[in-house]
Amino acid sequence: MAGRINDEDVKAVRDAVPIDAVVSEYLQLRNAGGGNLKGLCPFHDEKSPSFQVSPSKGLFHCFGCQEGGDTITFVMKVDHLTFSESVERLAAQAGITLRYEEGGYNPSHQRGERIRLVEAHKIAAQFYIEQLDTGSEADTGRKFLAERGFDQAAATHFGVGYSPQGWDHLTRYLRGKGFSDKEILLSGLSQEGRRGPIDRFRGRLMWPIRDIGGEVVGFGARKLYESDNGPKYLNTPDTPIYRKSQVLYGIDLAKKDIAKSSRAVVVEGYTDVMACHLAGITTAIATCGTAFGGDHIKILRRLLMDNGTARVIFTFDGDAAGQKAALRAFEDDQKFAASTYIAIAPEGMDPCELRLAKGDEAVAELVQPHTPLFKFALQQIVQRYDLETPGGRAAALDEAAPVAARIKERTARREMAVELAGLVGILDQEFVVDRVGYLHRRSGGGGQGPVPTPTRSPQAEAAPSRAFGGPPLTLRNPAHKTERELLKLALQRPELVSPAFDAFEADEFTAPPYAAVRQVIIEAGGAEYGVQDPQDYLVKAREAAPDDSVRAMVTELAVEAIMRRTVDELYAGEQLVTVRRRAVERRVRDVQGALARASAQGDPAQLAAVQNELWVLQQYDQALREKGAGAL
Repeated sequence: MAGRINDEDVKAVRDAVPIDAVVSEYLQLRNAGGGNLKGLCPFHDEKSPSFQVSPSKGLFHCFGCQEGGDTITFVMKVDHLTFSESVERLAAQAGITLRYEEGGYNPSHQRGERIRLVEAHKIAAQFYIEQLDTGSEADTGRKFLAERGFDQAAATHFGVGYSPQGWDHLTRYLRGKGFSDKEILLSGLSQEGRRGPIDRFRGRLMWPIRDIGGEVVGFGARKLYESDNGPKYLNTPDTPIYRKSQVLYGIDLAKKDIAKSSRAVVVEGYTDVMACHLAGITTAIATCGTAFGGDHIKILRRLLMDNGTARVIFTFDGDAAGQKAALRAFEDDQKFAASTYIAIAPEGMDPCELRLAKGDEAVAELVQPHTPLFKFALQQIVQRYDLETPGGRAAALDEAAPVAARIKERTARREMAVELAGLVGILDQEFVVDRVGYLHRRSGGGGQGPVPTPTRSPQAEAAPSRAFGGPPLTLRNPAHKTERELLKLALQRPELVSPAFDAFEADEFTAPPYAAVRQVIIEAGGAEYGVQDPQDYLVKAREAAPDDSVRAMVTELAVEAIMRRTVDELYAGEQLVTVRRRAVERRVRDVQGALARASAQGDPAQLAAVQNELWVLQQYDQALREKGAGAL
């Protein structure tokens, strides 16, 4: 058994390796004041930084999950190492030779398991590099790289190597370095054969896969020979140090630039990462034989720091598989605070092919943020339906609206809802905007709730009969404030708004709860009946409410104080005109959209009808501005 590491050596390791330098290998740190640094905690999910590092004290602490300790503790927790393994790793970085209390210098075969497996991969990576550099058998691999625009310098920069075709070249080499068969098999570098361990990778081009700290933990191997019956790409299986869902190829090279620029480019393959980096896109990374998922997002979020300017650009092939991969990536979009985009190269080329065909500038142009990922997802959904039929349009909206509802930023969500209306062919843009907003709110902001079947008209959708969603009702929203005042007047002082109020449609109220109350007033006889019998009017209004939520809203509005000390016809007229003008403005926007579509379609009769409706609306709006309630 190896002895306990000498206490003086442990102290020397702590003193030699600054904690901020170690932590910065895993997440981005920023000034927190008082000599401290802060970042997103690597031990729990959080949206604002609560993880702090004190370089002067050599300590870290998370005020969110309460994890804390020194440099050694951090390495133990973040990489799941034992105390001895953590000290050994840090000592190797600092060039410190450790002493052990009971056994003198620690023999290499007695080191911790992870350290041994990482060392085996480091030796294997160098072995593969030497085979590519000097082995005559590796001509096929060198030709493969050259045909894709990668010279010797590029191969060296990325540590690309070659695995010989024989059965056990690497296995015998690792044995000669002191590794046991058990360690070689556990590492995933070899597999069990009929007569013992044999090389897992044979006759392939080899890419070393490094963790965020820069240590080789696995390999990606590309098939070179037709006689190879294996898959095109073969990756290291899951091992104690490698999980394909938790690593990103190129992250060790890209992490500093990702943190500095708040931008990451996600590509599909190892050669794509190489092409991007050589073209100056040094923030490019790739998954390793698996779809981009939640664990990959956690890695990027710690580097991007969730600031508002962060960008993640996905590049996918233009074929069906690439489109499917893009939609899979969108499934996890909500886990990002960063804005996400998609880039698809012309003619379906990947970044490597694009660089060969059109040069570095074309690659740089490809990864500029062009199409938001959610827009691409909507386009892919809508194009699957027959939009020439009402049923097709309804079905397309059914599937696409929840996707649009997942958009985090409010303005972008509304703009995409308007665009969705155009994609589907629904002229009433506000109907689609309300539908998307309703789904967003009902799902708590995630847009994941069940999708209501569109069996009612847009007007009825704005005032659902049994329940209502809608934006949070707040007097800071000018439209809500005015609509609420008008409804209070209609319930409490109907004589001031009758008969004009009874001509208002429910869809002139933008908040679904208020539209529902307007419908109740209609069913109770309108404000005109309220003038005749105010008491029975309120009774009927409450009885007409379809459920308790609407009934409670009627009661609330009937007793809430009107926001004006002097309540008169002038004040009531102002509320009537304001609500009506906003409704007219919304309709004008709808008609302007219809005008654009009619112009594009080139139908003179339809164009003339739409132009006439727009003129009438504009004249009515002008009359409301000039005459006020007299124009109602």
